Amino acid sequence: MQIVTTEELVHRAQALGPGEQRVVASGNFATPSTVLAPLLGALERVRLHALNQQPGLELHEGVVPETCFVGPGVRRHPRLSYVPARLSTVPTLFSRALPPDVVVVHTTLPREGKVSLGLEVNILPAAIEAARARGALVVAQMNPRMPWTFGDAEIDLAAVDLGVEVDEPLASHTTAPPGDDAIQIGARVAREVRDGSTLQAGIGEVPDATMARLTDRQDLRIWTEMFSDGVLALERRGVLDRDVEIVSSFIFGSEELYAWLDRNPRVRMRRTEVTNAPALIAQQPAMTSINTALQVDLFDQANASRIKARIYSGFGGQTDFTVGATHSSGGQAFMALRSWHPRADVSTIVPLVDEPVTSFQHSAVVTEQGLAQLSGRSEKEQAANLITQAAHPDVRDELWEEAGNLGLA
Repeated sequence: MQIVTTEELVHRAQALGPGEQRVVASGNFATPSTVLAPLLGALERVRLHALNQQPGLELHEGVVPETCFVGPGVRRHPRLSYVPARLSTVPTLFSRALPPDVVVVHTTLPREGKVSLGLEVNILPAAIEAARARGALVVAQMNPRMPWTFGDAEIDLAAVDLGVEVDEPLASHTTAPPGDDAIQIGARVAREVRDGSTLQAGIGEVPDATMARLTDRQDLRIWTEMFSDGVLALERRGVLDRDVEIVSSFIFGSEELYAWLDRNPRVRMRRTEVTNAPALIAQQPAMTSINTALQVDLFDQANASRIKARIYSGFGGQTDFTVGATHSSGGQAFMALRSWHPRADVSTIVPLVDEPVTSFQHSAVVTEQGLAQLSGRSEKEQAANLITQAAHPDVRDELWEEAGNLGLA
C-alpha cells in the first residue's frame, strides 16, 4: 500500500480514463466522505455503489447513485439506480453484473500489516476481491478513530493500493426513548423470546424497546447483520452467553459503543455472505428475527420496500433472516410494526398489498394492538388473527368485508 495525499489520489483517479467508472464505497454510517468527495469530483461519469447511503455527500450531475438498499441520502434522487437483490446475494454481483473500477473503504490505521474495516464489513470484502481480480483500484481512508474489529474486517495491506490518512469523527447516534406504541410492541415481542435464543434486530424504536425488555433472560446470542447500543446493554447486564461470539456485519451507535468495540474479541465481524446466508442463520439455536414493514396484508405478505411504486429501501436482509429463522430449530420470525401509519394516516394492515412483496410466511405479526400468530394456521385463521389481534380497531370492519371478498372469511 502506498500512502498518498488527496491530490495524488485525484490524479490517479483521472488516469482511469473517460468512460463511466463504478466506485464501490463503504455505506451506512461509515461513508469515507473525505476521500470520496474529491474522488467523485475528479470523475466525469461515475456510478457510486453504496448501501444505505446517508445524506451529506454532494453528487454532481455525472454521478449515478447505484445501490441494492436505498438510504435517505439518495431516496428521492432523480438519477437513482436501484438494483433489486437480497443482501446475501449482493456480494456475488461484483464479480458478475457490477464489476468495480474503484473500491473506497473506511478503515483504521495500519497495524501489523493489516487494516480493519471497523464498523462496516458487509459487502466490502467481496468488492475488494473483485477489484483485485480485475486490476481495479482499492483505496483506504484510514482514520485513527475507527475501532479495530476482528474477523472478516481485517484486510491485508497487500489488498490495498492507496491509503489516505484522515482524522475525523465517526457518525454516531444516541437513541431517543421509545414511544408508547413501540414500548407495547417491544414488550410483546420480548415475551416470546426464550432463554438461549439467538437474536437479529436492527436499529429503531421497536428493536430498542425489545432489547430493553430482555434483561431477565439468560444465555442469549447475537447473530445479526447489524446491531446498536441495545446489544451493549445486554452484554453489560450479563444476559448474553459469554462463551459465544457476537456476530454482526455492520454497526451503528454511540461513541461509547465504538469504544467498547475497539479490539474487543467478543465481537466477530463477518461478511454479508456469512451473516445473511439463510442456511447459516438456520443453524443458530432458536433464531429470532425482528423486522418491520410499511404494510402487511391478510395473506401475511409484507411490503417493506416501496411506496406508490417508488423504491423506499429494498429487500435488505429481511428475506434472508425471515427464511433462516423459520428454518431454525425453535426459530421465530416476527414482523413488528404500528397498526396505524402516523404520517400517512392509514392502516398498516391492509387487505392485499399492491406493491412488490418483500417477505412472507412470518411466525407472527406484532403491533401495539396485540400479537397475531400466523405460523401453522390456515389462511383464514391467519386473516382472522391479523384482523382481531394486530389491526387497528377503526379498520377491522372494513378488513372483515375485504376478507370475505378475498375468500378469507
